[in-house]
Amino acid sequence: MRSPRHLLLLAASSLALMGGAALPAVALAPPPAAAAQDAQPSQPWAQAASDIPADTAVRFGTLPNGMRYAIMKNATPPGQASLRLRIAAGSLMENEDQLGLAHFMEHMAFNGTTNVPENDLLRILERLGLAFGADTNAFTSFDQTAYTLELPRTNDETVDTSLRIMREQVSEALMKAEAIDEERGVIEGEERLRNTPGLRSTKAQLALLAPGQRLSNRLPIGDLSIIRSAPRERFVEFYNAYYRPERATMIAVGDFDVDQMEAKIKATFSDWKPKAADGPNPDLGSVAPRSAETRILIEPGVQSSIQLNWIRNPDLDPDTFSERRDKFVQSLGLAVLNRRLGEIARADNPPFLNASAGQGSLFDSLDLGTVSANFNPGGLKRALDTMEQEQRRLVQFGVTQAELDREIANTRTALENAVQAAATRSTPALANALLSAANDDTVFSSPATNLAQFEAVVKDLKAEQVSTAVKSVFEGYGPLALVVTPEAIEGGEAGVTAALAASRAVAVTAPAAQAELQWPYADFGKIAAPSSQTEVAAVGATVVAFPNGVRLTVKPTDFKDQQILVTVRTGIGEEGLPTDRFTSQMLAPMVFTQGGLGKLTADELSRVLTGKIYSAGFAIDGDAYQLSGATRPSDLQLQMQVLAAYLTDPGLRPAPFEQIKAFFPQILAQQIATPGGAFGIQAAGLLASGDKRETVPAASDIAAFTLDELKQGVTQGMASGPIDIVMVGDVTVEDAVKAVASTFAALPTRAPAAQPLPGSDQRRFPAPTAQPVRLTHTGPAEQALAYMAWPTTDAVDDRTEARKVSILAEVFKLRVLDEIREKQALAYSPRVSSSASDVFKGYGSISVMAETAADKIPAFYAAVDAIIASLRDTPVTEDELNRARLPTIESLRRSQAGNEYWLGQLEDLAAKPASVEQIQTHITDLESFTPADIQAAARQYLKPGAAWKAEVVSVNAPAQ
Repeated sequence: MRSPRHLLLLAASSLALMGGAALPAVALAPPPAAAAQDAQPSQPWAQAASDIPADTAVRFGTLPNGMRYAIMKNATPPGQASLRLRIAAGSLMENEDQLGLAHFMEHMAFNGTTNVPENDLLRILERLGLAFGADTNAFTSFDQTAYTLELPRTNDETVDTSLRIMREQVSEALMKAEAIDEERGVIEGEERLRNTPGLRSTKAQLALLAPGQRLSNRLPIGDLSIIRSAPRERFVEFYNAYYRPERATMIAVGDFDVDQMEAKIKATFSDWKPKAADGPNPDLGSVAPRSAETRILIEPGVQSSIQLNWIRNPDLDPDTFSERRDKFVQSLGLAVLNRRLGEIARADNPPFLNASAGQGSLFDSLDLGTVSANFNPGGLKRALDTMEQEQRRLVQFGVTQAELDREIANTRTALENAVQAAATRSTPALANALLSAANDDTVFSSPATNLAQFEAVVKDLKAEQVSTAVKSVFEGYGPLALVVTPEAIEGGEAGVTAALAASRAVAVTAPAAQAELQWPYADFGKIAAPSSQTEVAAVGATVVAFPNGVRLTVKPTDFKDQQILVTVRTGIGEEGLPTDRFTSQMLAPMVFTQGGLGKLTADELSRVLTGKIYSAGFAIDGDAYQLSGATRPSDLQLQMQVLAAYLTDPGLRPAPFEQIKAFFPQILAQQIATPGGAFGIQAAGLLASGDKRETVPAASDIAAFTLDELKQGVTQGMASGPIDIVMVGDVTVEDAVKAVASTFAALPTRAPAAQPLPGSDQRRFPAPTAQPVRLTHTGPAEQALAYMAWPTTDAVDDRTEARKVSILAEVFKLRVLDEIREKQALAYSPRVSSSASDVFKGYGSISVMAETAADKIPAFYAAVDAIIASLRDTPVTEDELNRARLPTIESLRRSQAGNEYWLGQLEDLAAKPASVEQIQTHITDLESFTPADIQAAARQYLKPGAAWKAEVVSVNAPAQ
């Protein structure tokens, strides 16, 4: 079970520009014929105006009414499909009195249509095995609205129903006045949830980059006053103007017959006609001449950062080989700059935490080049000077041929691997890529075409050409500097402007050449022969033992070509850590691989392995230290050498350790600025009854950590106990054995595993609370969070009971969404989850949580109490049980067609051969549960007075 300490890896809350999911409603009968205007010509596919060939695996077409479609057969995962229905309209199309209605309209497309009563859609999809959020979703952006479905099967019933649902959403939404009024509270809850420091930073950025342009005032979440009051007529006006066939694109990717899918799309959508005149495409404005300018946003809880931008009018030329060539040559120069900035960030006493450069286009409104850095408070000048001068060093002196050759080699490797893995590309990823191509008006080209274009570009490409091309990235109006900081900057904007001018006056010199390196970790001792080899046919795996105690479990699969996933587990993990004090090992997951190896820094490691595909991750689990990697067959031997080197000779250098210590106060400040983040930080340890291994330490605790303590703890923890290796993917048993025999199996025999510290093999859920534990956040006063959790069971040995609890949680979730989100509009995204430890006996829980308004917390608790009482008192219906269970089963089946699932399932197989039965019975267990079983589980676990409660309120809220 993943530790809540992984919250430490989070930085500021990520920005969600797009609108969230709406709770659906469905239609199954054919919609009536529309009686309105003829469709206008639709935009042709991008390949019509390009010399780049589209991927021949995709069938592109346009219906007579102007609706476009793209269909692609793909069987990864088998038997499933992804549908995307795009409308070429987003918040940029809104009038001043419609701000937020494009996103609101997305919600209303799920709230009743001509042929389906409100709230029926979700139930129908659940009966087909689709889960709300995971499989049934939608989003609204500046320039598009998209509806998404992930189909667990491609039989006629599932496909026909899904297509009919999508047709109803885009042509038959009722938008009843009372339904709009009911949904206003849901949208308001979403606005409250998304009102984060990250969103406010983005508003400041758009105001700086696009003043006077439509983009600066069209965030999809909109204007609350309009959301609260807009009449139905305004929704109808937007819907009829922009939800029309010539603005629609249907994308279908999956394991189906293309001819049949095309026929179904035509039968479903061909009679769709527009109901009103086409809505106008808005005037996006143009980039006005600007001189250097500085803006500062002081936002408590945000990451300190500085960004330099150069803006210009957008390049709206068609997607052609010439356009791609120019952008790609520029991207090679930016890759060199990014590598230089990264190496500076990983050096001792770095001037910034990280820095990067890039270029892009913002919604056809402007193009920009940018260089930015994140830094610790007080470090603005060093960060600004270093990143500005490094950017100017690139512009003035360009790239070296050695640097260029390195980026070409890495890019070639990635493109070649994409060609070799093309047959097993992910269906959802392909659907999303086609959606992006449609929205960006670019050609969806094949991996083979992409590689061929790359080779044509880089043939005889010289550093001088790249150096010339990359200069244009930083041309235009600017630099426009944006500083986002949790504290005031001395001298304000004028001070930043002066500092920038002073930095630009400093002369820069050409970069120094880097020394050639050799890979020093090719020999780990005498190659070992296996001592035993056992086939476990039930799960398609083979367990191989070696004389030194290393155990290899390998499962060859054909899920994804050119992918091999590896884990290496040893030691006893958290069971070897004290429960009553913090230790420096808490920082190990954040710094272990960043320190590189004993003989190579992380950057030297990257340089010496140019053109190779490998990775290295590190985690401390409840009962083991774990290394992980992902590679391809031709680099498997190297991947195992890398992981063996990290086990036997980790770098653990001071720079990343000191950097995370310095950064840690910002992590805490960022998390504490939102109710969800504050809950994660403050409640993690409380939910483990004060266990320090789960508790997030204070900044003062982190400041006292030492690298020597971390080194000693990690090296000792990983030095004993058997080594268990799991390898899953495009690999043969023979190749897996060979790669392990010369690396881990060649190491000396290890000492037996250490014994757990007293009490460290236990974890306990907290005692019930009569009144909620009060926690605080530093964000807006109206934001709050309420939480309830009940202790359940573990999944250490027999997992059947934990699986029953998980289905109880799914039923609970259905009722929470219906009551708390839809009926009472108490929260936009209430969550119900269950967890069961596979290490600590007796440790598991069911929880329900909602970010809501502070004054709605009592109503939340009352609603939850009523829901759990109904679960205890009345058996669920067979229909409700199936609507909860089927999406879970289908999600599990989808996971079972991927390497990631088996990597986790097989980690204990060598040590616990009996676990194979638990793996095999997962789906049959879920299918066997009855309504009586779920009611019995509710009575056993969801007892009155058994819950632990917490609430998170703002320190800025008025005193009660």
